[in-house]
Amino acid sequence: MNRNLALEFIRVTEMAAIASARQMGRGDEKAADQAAVDAMRSMLDSVECQATVVIGEGERDEAPMLYIGEKVGSGSGPELEIALDPLEGTTICANGGHNAISVMAIGDKGGMLHAPDMYMEKIAVGPECKGVIDINQSATENLKRIAEVKKCRLQNLTAVVLDRPRHKELIHEIRSAGCRIYLIGDGDVSAAIATATDNAGVDVLFGTGGAPEGVIAAAALKCLGGDFQGRLKPRNQDEIHRAQKMGVEDINRVFNLEDLAAGNVMFCATGVTAGSFLDGVIFKPWGALTHSIVMRSETGTVRHIRAEHHFDRKPHY
Repeated sequence: MNRNLALEFIRVTEMAAIASARQMGRGDEKAADQAAVDAMRSMLDSVECQATVVIGEGERDEAPMLYIGEKVGSGSGPELEIALDPLEGTTICANGGHNAISVMAIGDKGGMLHAPDMYMEKIAVGPECKGVIDINQSATENLKRIAEVKKCRLQNLTAVVLDRPRHKELIHEIRSAGCRIYLIGDGDVSAAIATATDNAGVDVLFGTGGAPEGVIAAAALKCLGGDFQGRLKPRNQDEIHRAQKMGVEDINRVFNLEDLAAGNVMFCATGVTAGSFLDGVIFKPWGALTHSIVMRSETGTVRHIRAEHHFDRKPHY
């Protein structure tokens, strides 16, 4: 994948972040999400590529733009697949919380899992624990393995978990093992990435969240050298049929990092609200400041990009 595309895709997440940041704290989730979608869709067509959205805002009858299967890009250039979330943390943004981001994962054609919009059980860790985790084992067993590799006590580990009723037993098990827990209200892509980020203070992500977000997180962790495992958790027969329709033959299959994001992948994200992973958009009288990250699995390069956007010179902002 051409590395020159990195800056082009960063421009896409920057525009989506700025658009949705204008809605921060206004209490309107739909407006925040729609602003991000509109901005991202507009900018994507300027990127020199032939891309297909494999993870987006939903299927064609559910989303007018950035739906699964939609063709984006200029129409010439490399054939790519894109997994995107114009605003990961919609509720966070609407409520003025932390860690909302605009995010994309880009891969070569055929590399991304076409994940159905359903729940996925996940476990994610950083490079130090690559090859150690096993989603078929209990949270306690995984924590013991992580502690052994990191040469620390269980009491020193911190697990991040979505604060949901469905995680009541999981949270109890982690606490019983003596580990610390960081409960989050939303945004498990950022949380998964935090496991592979220095000074984030997070050792492992556990729990069930969206399957599409799992693919995006796996792409990021592949760039960072981390590890990820996921297993679909359908709630009914209709969701099983939907997964099978999208090519998932074994509903109980454990997907590893390569299953979710094969080949060379690129990950781009821009902060919408302030967070531990990225700074949020800061508006100035003349425009805005953004903080983005772009990563490539082929080289392991991680670039942080801080940009000044002067609206008088960029009227489309």
